[in-house]
Order: sequence, then structure tokens, then C-alpha cells
Amino acid sequence: MTTPRFEPFQDRLSRDIRNELSAALPLALATNDLAPVRDVAEWYLQQSLAAPYVAYIEARLAGYAKALALIARTEAKDALSRALVFWDLELFFEVHEILEQAWHGARGAEKEILQALIRAAGFYIKGEYGYFEAGAKMAGRAVAALEKNRQNCTGFALETLLESLQNLDPVPPKLLPQGLAH
Repeated sequence: MTTPRFEPFQDRLSRDIRNELSAALPLALATNDLAPVRDVAEWYLQQSLAAPYVAYIEARLAGYAKALALIARTEAKDALSRALVFWDLELFFEVHEILEQAWHGARGAEKEILQALIRAAGFYIKGEYGYFEAGAKMAGRAVAALEKNRQNCTGFALETLLESLQNLDPVPPKLLPQGLAH
């Protein structure tokens, strides 16, 4: 028998846990209260899960708590500012989820930049699970859109992100001013 591994691209339970935790996040952000996320986590934790699933849930709870505290401290109100906090905490699936909601209502350059950041987050999501080829394609598309909209990319370390994506650096760059999300 193989030891279970948290892998949302191959394992339904992993995908369900990841998706349900992140689906509870918007309400937690709106109310600055982790209760909705904790409710989802508690339901799963009562299922006698294998260690990798428990570790993922506990790590996400800790990361979400830290993100909410930083968002409150920095008064990050818009989706991009909030997503950047999650980015610097390396919670890339949540970055994707937060920006995707904003992307639906965006237009023009803003829409392209949000989509590029979603793809950049996707590069790191894919890379975390070993899907480097798929991640590389996402990184390339993100770079093209960010370069095209360079003059409208504000509030984050664009050059650092571009360099990391162009080099397919597996170590994610920090995008907020130094020390802000720590």
C-alpha cells in the first residue's frame, strides 16, 4: 500500500480539501474572521485523514490566519493588494482564487494584468506538484502580458517577478515591499 500524498491534480480528496478551504476564504476575508474556513477544516479533520491531508489543512489555516492579520494591519482592501499578501506567504492557489474573482469584473489592461498574475501563480502551483512543462507555458504567457502592460503594473515588484518567470525559477519571488508580509 502506498502512502497517501497531498496532490490535488491526481487525488480527488486533495482537490476537494483545497477547493473547499479556498471557497470559504472570501467570506473570511469579508468578515476578517477565519470561522468559515475553520468550519470546513474541522469537518475534514473529523474524518480521520492521513497525515499529508492534516498537514495541508493545518498549514493553510496558519497561512490564512497570518494573511488576515497582515491584511488588517496593512489595510489591504482591493483584490490585488490582498492577493499579494497571499503571494508573499506562498499561498498561490488562494492568489489564483482571489484574483479570478476580480478578473471577472475587470476590463482592458487591468484584466490582462490580473490574468497574468493568475498564470504566474499557476506556474508556482504547477511547479509545487512537479508539472514543470505545464507551468512553463503559464509562465511564458504571464511574462508576455506583463511586458505588454508594464506601464500599468504597479504595487508589486514587477521586474523581480518577470525575472523569476523568465528563468522558470522554482523559488517564488516576494512581490510586496520588503518586510511587509513577514
